[in-house]
Order: sequence, then C-alpha cells, then structure tokens
Amino acid sequence: MTVRTAGKGRDNDVLIKAKAVPQLIDPAAEPFVTEVVEELVKSRIPFLVAGTYAVCAYTGISRQTKDFDIFCKAGDYARILGHFKSKGYTVEVEDERWLGKVLKGHHFFDVIFASSNGTMPVGDDWFEDARKVEMCGHTVRIVSPTELVWSKCFVQLRHRYDGADVAHVILKAHDAIDWRKLLAYLEVHWEVLLIHILNFRWIYPTERDKIPGWLLEELLDRLKAQQELPLPQMKICRGRMYSRVDFEIDVKEWGFADVGGEGELRGD
Repeated sequence: MTVRTAGKGRDNDVLIKAKAVPQLIDPAAEPFVTEVVEELVKSRIPFLVAGTYAVCAYTGISRQTKDFDIFCKAGDYARILGHFKSKGYTVEVEDERWLGKVLKGHHFFDVIFASSNGTMPVGDDWFEDARKVEMCGHTVRIVSPTELVWSKCFVQLRHRYDGADVAHVILKAHDAIDWRKLLAYLEVHWEVLLIHILNFRWIYPTERDKIPGWLLEELLDRLKAQQELPLPQMKICRGRMYSRVDFEIDVKEWGFADVGGEGELRGD
C-alpha cells in the first residue's frame, strides 16, 4: 500500500510508500476488503479509509485487525449501505446515530458517520484535509492525522483504549496535524485534549516539543481560569461519553446527569 501526502495544495500531492499496513486476523478476508474498496470506488460516494489502516499508514505500526472501517458524512451512509445491498451484500443499521455495517458471510466493514457519543460528526472538512492512499489497486482518500486523533480521543472503554494510538499519531505525524482545527473540534471538551497532551508529554519526555507551545499555554490558561470559578451546580457524569456501560451506575444510582438530561443539584 502506498500513501499520497495530500494537504490543501498540489505541492504536497506526492506519492510515498506507506509506513506499514495492517495484518488481517483472518487472511481470507483480504478478497473481501479488495471487493469492498472496488465497490466503494465504483459507487462514487465520498468515503474515507480510517481505523487501523490509517494508524498503520501514519505510524508504521503493523498490527492485526478484524475489520475495515470507513468514514462518510451522515447523508451518505444510507447511500453506501444501499449500494452494497443492491450488490447482494447484507447490511445492518447497528445504531442510526453513528454506525452501519456491510456483511458478506462472516466478513464485514463498518460505515461510520459520527462518534457513538455524538461529539464527532463527519463533515466536509474531513474530505478537504484528507490524504490519499493506493489501496487494492485504487487511489482512495484516507482520514487526515487531525481527524484521526479526534476520532480516537473519546475511545476509552474498559475493553478498548485508543490513547496509545493518539500518542503514536502525534509522535509520527505531529507536523501534519492542524492543531488549531483540532482545538476547535474539542472546544467544548478541551480538557480531553489537555489530558491527551499531558499523556503524550509524560510518555515521551524527549518529544515534548512536538506539541505547539501556544496550545499547551492556551489549555493551561483555561485550566487556571476554571479553577477560579465555583463548582458547577448540576451533578453530571461526562464519563458516559467515554463508556456508557462503565459509568452506568453514576446515572442510575448516584444521581449524576447523563450527557443530556437532568441530574441532582449538588448538596441535595
């Protein structure tokens, strides 16, 4: 697999070798992935290659994967599922808020158009900053490092944690991350970005300069300003944005509000 680094200008549209490609847990899935890529290209519906394929391309980490992820805009996910249904594939709408699936036998790929917690809708910006990759004989677009980091920031469940992916993408592709855009994506949840940045600094003390100084100063200034405010009145548990299951007790038994809805007032 080869990667095309494609920023917003033609000068960056240079074909290079990918740093690595993923290893399918089931090698028999390779023909399925090849078929899928060919059908996606034929459909002419905009999509982005994501997940383990993107992490491998940017970091050089080759690891096993059981499936294939693509991102698309919400308005296109039904079109993609409809295209594959017309070709005899089985399709499922697993969660209409963010996820559909296309299956053939025991092989499948995910069609993702947002995050499960609602923070990450896929939009036009994702396609404007996308890189290009040659995959299965076709040139397709791959999610940029900026959106790849964003897509993984909230994946912090008991059985799956993508913090290592975030750290590795920052380490290997920091110069391709649009840090102002990433901050804008996480504006409401800036503390999550700060947590990942501090995590990176702790993991790689010799690589702290990979994080722009202005960004760390901005986030620490926000933290200082927040410390000078009184505590919020409404008890909320935003842990549900990481994992609905792991933080279920907070909402059901401990009086905290979910991401939306009412909870107890502090002191009641």
